[in-house]
Amino acid sequence: MSKPFQFCPQCATPLALSAQMEDGGMTERLRCPTCDFVHWNNPTPVLAAIVQYGDQILLARNAAWPGKMFALITGFMEAGESPQGGIAREVKEETNLNCSEVNLVGVYDFQRMNQVIIAYHVVASGEIRLSPELAEYRLYDYADIKCWPAGTGYAMADWLKGRGFQPQFVEWTKR
Repeated sequence: MSKPFQFCPQCATPLALSAQMEDGGMTERLRCPTCDFVHWNNPTPVLAAIVQYGDQILLARNAAWPGKMFALITGFMEAGESPQGGIAREVKEETNLNCSEVNLVGVYDFQRMNQVIIAYHVVASGEIRLSPELAEYRLYDYADIKCWPAGTGYAMADWLKGRGFQPQFVEWTKR
């Protein structure tokens, strides 16, 4: 989970957990006892793309990840762009592919990272050239995709179900 602020960004006073009455009742939040700043710690929206390239799905491995984990293309929205425009930009930046279709799959809770994932299916074309952020990619036939039991994996499972496939999930192993 994302680490909350420790100090007030306005006056540098250490933040303290305190309860106050809000719309839904008493709520504990980190607050500044000096200037009344409140650290809301709201979830961050993250965009994710199920990239259809021809008749296959492109999954990529982040350069920072150990092992052979492959996942959806993800990224953050920029100020002033729509979620659809943001995911098309992320796909272009990370894979060099152009999106001709961008369709919402769903919105998924990912509390472990304090995120809300907005997942899209995109139809992409062009020559794949990965950004330095990605180490490698693989193309998968729909029936061969193994979903993962976390945010974007549930998006992939829902998308597969919508195409008549019964999603299979990998087992997480703790290291």
